[in-house]
Amino acid sequence: MSRFLPPGASGDASLLLETRGIRAFGDGFVSVLLAAYLASVGLSDVRIGIVVTLTLLGSAGLALAVGLRAHAYPRRRLLQLVSLLMVATGLGFAAFSSFWALALVGLIGTLNPSGGDVSVFLPTEQALLPATAPDDQRTALFARYSLIGALVAAVGALCAGVPLWVGERFGASTTSSVRWAFGGYALLGVIVLVRYRRLSPAVERVGAPPPSALGDSRRMVYRLAALFSLDAFGGGFVITALLVLWLQRRYGLSIGVTGAVFFWAGVLSAFSALVAVRIARRIGLVRTMVFTHLPANGLLILAAFMPTAPSAVACLLARATLSQMDVPARTSYVMAVVSPAERPAAASITNVPRSLASALPPIAAGWMLGHSTFGWPLIIGGSMKITYDLLLLHQFSEVRPPEEG
Repeated sequence: MSRFLPPGASGDASLLLETRGIRAFGDGFVSVLLAAYLASVGLSDVRIGIVVTLTLLGSAGLALAVGLRAHAYPRRRLLQLVSLLMVATGLGFAAFSSFWALALVGLIGTLNPSGGDVSVFLPTEQALLPATAPDDQRTALFARYSLIGALVAAVGALCAGVPLWVGERFGASTTSSVRWAFGGYALLGVIVLVRYRRLSPAVERVGAPPPSALGDSRRMVYRLAALFSLDAFGGGFVITALLVLWLQRRYGLSIGVTGAVFFWAGVLSAFSALVAVRIARRIGLVRTMVFTHLPANGLLILAAFMPTAPSAVACLLARATLSQMDVPARTSYVMAVVSPAERPAAASITNVPRSLASALPPIAAGWMLGHSTFGWPLIIGGSMKITYDLLLLHQFSEVRPPEEG
């Protein structure tokens, strides 16, 4: 892992990239299996959407509380405590099958139905990462962070069919097979806990100003958070669990096939993060976010009109080559335009929309898919995300991080 790091990055950066990868595997794994599991225990499409919504709401609430209230709490210890919550989440989904029990575990747990990271882990790690590398390598470090997350999540999605395949060989039901998979998610939480214990005290920047709430950057961060909310609201219509459900309902694709689709989508989006670093050095972080995101959203809308599974999958894969280029650029931009002491609060406030604003659309998208196999969620989500792109370019094209002069 150390050879993969940008110049000047510390061993703590390596550990944070490792934990990102471990969690990403679990996220990719359960994002494909979640809808199938909830359907296998008898939940309707609307109730599936409700459980997905509650998982996102719970993650948003916890991330916001940590960013605004946990300034003085050691973040290494905080990450260890959240790892225990990850273990409890996996065990809870493995043990329960009733709607209300699953809804409760989803609300208070760390389960991620989107395939990306929307949990309290993300803003906490993002606030720590800038202290592990020089400023001129910040975007490159976040690009590697995004690369590992997307690539390993893709492997997790590809492996989603393994529990069902093994279960079939032993005569187990879909429900029983997926319960074992959630047990594996809990085991990943244990591994993450052990790795976090190896972070050094230096990652807290001993001697630096303690983390604080937002100061002079408050207005700008709130404006960014509002825009990110719009992007995330549109993204809530097309999270991985719902795209899997759409492909199954419209084209009859199996879990194994959809897992393979999202594996390749993850691979394509993962390596695009490294390309984003080169683009950002030429045209800047904001323009990189916008000019790669716009065509990706056009392809998302186009997928809804495709008459066959291969053409729809082709649009989704083409979209994947562009849709995540904005992630390292966005994170690096936020961390650059606030002071180091404000980074934990800024990371939480700008990441909370990734789960909070995307929490309500899954209910509406589930209702739409229950009444029609046409890709209305894709059209609505893509249109909202295009609006976000244009507003971001208009409002922040002249607000540049230090390295851009």
